[in-house]
Amino acid sequence: MTTRSETRTALDHLLTEIEHRNPAQPEFHQAAHEVLETLAPVLAARPEYAEPGLVERLVEPERQVIFRVPWQDDQGRVHVNRGFRVEFNSALGPYKGGLRFHPSVNLGVIKFLGFEQIFKNALTGLGIGGGKGGSDFDPHGRSDAEVMRFCQSFMTELHRHIGEHTDVPAGDIGVGGREIGYLFGQYRRITNRWEAGVLTGKGAGWGGSLIRPEATGYGNVLFAAAMLRERGEDLEGQTALVSGSGNVAIYTIEKLTALGANPVTCSDSSGYVVDEKGIDLDLLKQIKEVERGRVDAYAERRGSSARFVPGGSVWEVPADLALPSATQNELDENAAATLVRNGVKAVSEGANMPTTPEAVHLLQKAGVAFGPGKAANAGGVAVSALEMAQNHARTSWTAARVEEELTHIMNDIHTTCHETAERYDAPGDYVTGANIAGFERVADAMLAQGVI
Repeated sequence: MTTRSETRTALDHLLTEIEHRNPAQPEFHQAAHEVLETLAPVLAARPEYAEPGLVERLVEPERQVIFRVPWQDDQGRVHVNRGFRVEFNSALGPYKGGLRFHPSVNLGVIKFLGFEQIFKNALTGLGIGGGKGGSDFDPHGRSDAEVMRFCQSFMTELHRHIGEHTDVPAGDIGVGGREIGYLFGQYRRITNRWEAGVLTGKGAGWGGSLIRPEATGYGNVLFAAAMLRERGEDLEGQTALVSGSGNVAIYTIEKLTALGANPVTCSDSSGYVVDEKGIDLDLLKQIKEVERGRVDAYAERRGSSARFVPGGSVWEVPADLALPSATQNELDENAAATLVRNGVKAVSEGANMPTTPEAVHLLQKAGVAFGPGKAANAGGVAVSALEMAQNHARTSWTAARVEEELTHIMNDIHTTCHETAERYDAPGDYVTGANIAGFERVADAMLAQGVI
């Protein structure tokens, strides 16, 4: 039987090899380190998982697609962006993961997101594998016609690689209902078939699921509530910090308010808003979803209870809970130290890997309940899988049924992570619990299906 020390040495060697084979991809290196560093106990306890090649296959994508995306702006100028789709692991089902349109997108970012997606999707208990995609195109400030032309060009290439039984993309940063509509329309035009299950996040009137726009934010709050319940508390009366002001942040704020908490912040790249009375969701939605404006406009219209802080960090505000819901590595060690000094009880990740490894360690050491994104923000992909089920049956569920299913899934994820952490002598460590539980489900399927 392999000892933990021997397993640790083998994992260190593999991590060095990952960095060597994937140069200049720091986000992917970070994601791989975060997962593999927690796997020594399970690899030592389950010799079949330590067989040569299993973990090596897990960290190598099954397919990586990079393509050119040419498109014309409204003035007739031609632009060329780069498109990506990384199909990471299909042991549990078709690849499933969003598309991100943002200038920061590169292969390393997509690989980190796809790797995280493997374990996140496994934790839902649904039959979906892990993948991710996107482009360095920035939809901000572009007209609807420009976004349409870009999406049509993007899908003209992507359609070759996706399908309801192969790979099912969804939205992510920069890809909302407008973009999904244009992408689906071009897919339908090229393939000459109505294949609703090929994309999720569609409009409710043409194959989408109710509660899908809300799902990631709602699910994160449900996971945070479960962590508090484990400590004998609930959300009622708790002050909460939320970063971001996109889809995830908006519906995180909505669910926090519905469950009795008081979310007092939101942010974007220009700075953040603090509203002592609690964020006015209708005003925030008007500014961000209708006008596509900046959060400083919220403070201008809200009145004396709100103030805008240019730049800075939303984590400077004292609160009971923190729910980072913007982007990767937004909460660093200094911010975590500030949260701890201010008495934060729980941090639950609404975004993908928004907390740096140093910050995670500091929060856990201080006894703060920490919900990693692969568990806490799995609500979005869970409802995407429920959308796929509805598409397959040519039916539509009520909002109440979808939300009931989402609540059940998020509570199951919490229980699975909590019990797995205890089983491997790491009580209360949701990072270890999520990584090992997701790994076990994927590894079992990979072993059963042979070396492929």
